[in-house]
Parts: sequence; structure tokens; C-alpha cells
Amino acid sequence: MNGVLLGIKVSSSKDKEITKEQATKAGYRSIFEFCIAKFLKSIKRKFRYEKIKIAWYYVQKRFYTPDFVLDNGIIIEVKGWFKQSDRVKHLSIQKQHPELDIRFIFQNENNMLYKGSKTTYAKWCKEHKFKYANRVIPKKWLNEKGKDKFPKKIEIKNNNIRRLYNV
Repeated sequence: MNGVLLGIKVSSSKDKEITKEQATKAGYRSIFEFCIAKFLKSIKRKFRYEKIKIAWYYVQKRFYTPDFVLDNGIIIEVKGWFKQSDRVKHLSIQKQHPELDIRFIFQNENNMLYKGSKTTYAKWCKEHKFKYANRVIPKKWLNEKGKDKFPKKIEIKNNNIRRLYNV
């Protein structure tokens, strides 16, 4: 990947731009996540990166670790590629944790869900009532009131399981 992301030069080569190796060494899983973190730091915004775990069920209990939790409580998931397994996971979490405000930042909101699909990432989010943005966290989101009040682990409430699975 070569180009500019959030005003930061990125590259897969060994020049003076950000590389995957630098992002990994800094503790991030992708250049895109690294750039989002650099942006948040540059505007002196407090956040947690992959610090909470959210329980969810899909056949069995699993845990989801969101990319970023802003200091106003908004959970940000950064996506370059939005796989089917991610979509299933987020729909399940949305049903099981309706109190959570999970939003997406896409590297390209106009990507199709899969080859031959007529649905873009943006359209999928609109259809499923997820807020999303393209490449950058909107200033409006940063200015929203709220508080990061989440513990390190968020369990699903038993009544949600009963309601979802008619147990």
C-alpha cells in the first residue's frame, strides 16, 4: 500500500514512509490502525487500543476485542477488509449488546462485500444501522458527549441469551 492516509505517508517499502513492520512493532495489527492511533494522539485524544473484551455467542461463547474505545465511550472498529465472519460477529454483538455504540472506519467504504456483490460496506452499515466513516474518524464523533465506562471484560446478560435463543 502506497499513499497518504490521514496526512501520514504510508508504504509497504523500506523508505521513510510508514511500513507494516513499523505498525506491528508499535503494537498495531495494520498500517491503517497505526495511522488512526497516530491521528488520535496528534489531537491529544485519549483512547484504549484492544483493551476490552466483549462476550458474544454464536454457537458457543466467544470474545470480541474492539480496536479502539474513545474516551467518550464510542467503540471504533477499523476495517480494510470486511469479511463475512466480521459481519456475522457484529450483527450478533449488536443484538446481544444493544447498549454498545460500535462504529466502523473503513479504508474504502465503497468496497463491495465480496466479488460480484452489489452491496458496499457503506450500504451494509446503513441497512444494519451501524454508523460508519471513510478513512477518518469524523470530528462530530470526537465531540460527542459520553464516557469510557467499560470494564476490561463485558459479559452478556443472561436474559439476552434467553431472548435470543428462546432458552
